[in-house]
Amino acid sequence: MSTRDMAQISISAALVSLCAWLSVPAAIPFTMQTFAVFAVGGTLGARRGAMALGLYILLGALGLPVFSGFQGGVGALFGATGGYILGFLPAAFIAGLGAERLGRGVPALVFSMCAGLLSCYVLGTAWYVAVYARAGETASVTAVLSACVLPFIPADAAKICLAAVLAKRLAPYCVQRS
Repeated sequence: MSTRDMAQISISAALVSLCAWLSVPAAIPFTMQTFAVFAVGGTLGARRGAMALGLYILLGALGLPVFSGFQGGVGALFGATGGYILGFLPAAFIAGLGAERLGRGVPALVFSMCAGLLSCYVLGTAWYVAVYARAGETASVTAVLSACVLPFIPADAAKICLAAVLAKRLAPYCVQRS
């Protein structure tokens, strides 16, 4: 891995951290994290995008306050919404893989990013239901989707469109050189 790759991965992890702090307060805050996740995946590609999100998750697990609400630590990851954070890793990978295979035109990027978002929603929802089941409480999939997914779809769609435009513009400067 080149110094340039390491710098781009580190800067991308920092971007996701900064975007996590930009939020609209709610029961589950609306943040700009998903924007950064998809901008990173679409710009850096599958491997480096996933590495950037892996670094972001590792920094948070180590206790740095990189998650929304300035949270950090493994408690944030093992909490009810931790699956959505962990879902950022495959989401960035899928978005990056789509960018590499389908191209970096806006329609292809939007499609790839939507596929990545779907994986994040699936992992996060399953995790949320499992955490409540472990605690002896019940949370139906329908209830979790109503609270944790449906309200976020319009904002996530807008963030994906912005991330696709940004990734298309930045990718020529960040694509790996053979």
